[in-house]
Amino acid sequence: MEIRQHVRLRSVSVRNKQLFFMIKRSLDIAISLVCLLVLTPFMVWIACRMMKKEGKPIFFRQARVGREHRIFVLWRFRTKTNSSKVIRSLPPHPFPKNWDNGVPDAFYFKRDTTQTVTQTGNWLKKYHLDRIPELFNVLKGDMSLVGPSPEVPEIADHYNQYQAQRLRVKPGIICLSQINGYTNQNYGKKIRDDLFYIRNCSVKWDMVIICRALKQRMK
Repeated sequence: MEIRQHVRLRSVSVRNKQLFFMIKRSLDIAISLVCLLVLTPFMVWIACRMMKKEGKPIFFRQARVGREHRIFVLWRFRTKTNSSKVIRSLPPHPFPKNWDNGVPDAFYFKRDTTQTVTQTGNWLKKYHLDRIPELFNVLKGDMSLVGPSPEVPEIADHYNQYQAQRLRVKPGIICLSQINGYTNQNYGKKIRDDLFYIRNCSVKWDMVIICRALKQRMK
């Protein structure tokens, strides 16, 4: 009897999760599509400004790791000079040769001081407008509006089983760490925040996270 009850409860839990992800995907499509339609004139203006002041390319593209280790191309407005982009293509952080037990909890990214931000890039980054093109990633299905931040392959390749759990869902434009104000936290805290979100995710909580993120951006 207890076994049957456990199976029924697990079946209900699975169905609830499936329903949540269906609703989440529908909201991702609807919200990203509306935002892109509304913001298209603004994006065209940004592109024209960049062409006039900094030239091509307009967009920054980088490989990131999505759900179930799937690689996708992340899109953002370019904020660095072209010479800085060449520097950035080299390993900015000397990764340890042997991370057998996964990415160390104390590890965190350091900003690359050799890069030069463009005039337009400074303005875009100040108001987080460089991330608007990520809405195309959401519409395509590579990302979600809310989820763990998209990881670079060099780091994800060193995940242990515990850390790899953050790849069970699509990465998001907004993550729990951002609204908590942890923009430069160590990796252990980042993983804990991501897994806490994954285990407790709901449509209501996603809406709360989005609203809090918008409120922070308007300050």
